[in-house]
Amino acid sequence: MKVFLTGGRGMVGRAIQDHDRAKAHQIVAPTSAELDLTDRSAVMAAVAEDAPDIVIHSAGRVGGIQANMAHPAAFLTENMDMGFNVVLAARAAGVPRLLNLGSSCMYPHDAPNPLHEESLGKGELEPTNEGYGLAKLAVARLCDFVSREQADFSCKTLIPCNLYGLHDKFDPAVSHLVPAIIRKVHEARESGSDTVEIWGDGTARREFMFSDDLADGIWQAVARFDDLPGVMNIGLGHDYSINEYYAEAARVIGWQGHFTHDLSRPTGMKQKLVATDRQTAFGWAPKTSLQDGIAQTYAHFLDLTERGEA
Repeated sequence: MKVFLTGGRGMVGRAIQDHDRAKAHQIVAPTSAELDLTDRSAVMAAVAEDAPDIVIHSAGRVGGIQANMAHPAAFLTENMDMGFNVVLAARAAGVPRLLNLGSSCMYPHDAPNPLHEESLGKGELEPTNEGYGLAKLAVARLCDFVSREQADFSCKTLIPCNLYGLHDKFDPAVSHLVPAIIRKVHEARESGSDTVEIWGDGTARREFMFSDDLADGIWQAVARFDDLPGVMNIGLGHDYSINEYYAEAARVIGWQGHFTHDLSRPTGMKQKLVATDRQTAFGWAPKTSLQDGIAQTYAHFLDLTERGEA
């Protein structure tokens, strides 16, 4: 098939293109310099010209708690504009299928765990990333609406749990939990520091999946698109505490210091675990262990560090 992929330079986009199944398809993945996804007329023209068999929308402005709290308006407007433009361009161009990637930030902050798809839109979002969550929820709703209105256009949404992996962002200003941990523990080892600080008490639980596993799930969804529910979580089905992520990173990196906790810092939701009932029924599951995923990500970080790009 001819695949139009947004976000091709990001962590998820690169994992999609590097996957073995990508070799069987023609992938068109314009960079942000080549196509501004917030420019509706440009997106309309690009999708119409390429006339793909399917669109995979994985682009977005992403970041950790600090970035989301500092720039909520940008996270809301940019992600909503990009998603709306891509979905409407695909519909206008007569593309038969679109696979939209959402986020577990779409779920209400007080929804019971594990987070079931039926609870989407039924409560207030987590304040620390509300802008991002609102945008992702709105785009998923648009996918549902246009699919109902137009029988020859099927637009479905996968909701990944938190992600990490190769080509992740390791800059502390924008990084998510796992790459931030890897950098902090690595720097502690390199500097000879015997302590690393953890925000909060470390008991909050998070579900982080290796990006290569998500790519595998995406290609499975592309191959069996008609079997896919309209909205489906994609994740591990189990989680770890923040303290456990730090401990595993320390083991992989070989740092033997101890952790301290800054209880004045925000930690977000106490737990964010996605339900995987629909995923299990669909017949897919991730394969990479936390140890292997962190080891591969750390090796990539070391490579970036040697090149002065981390």
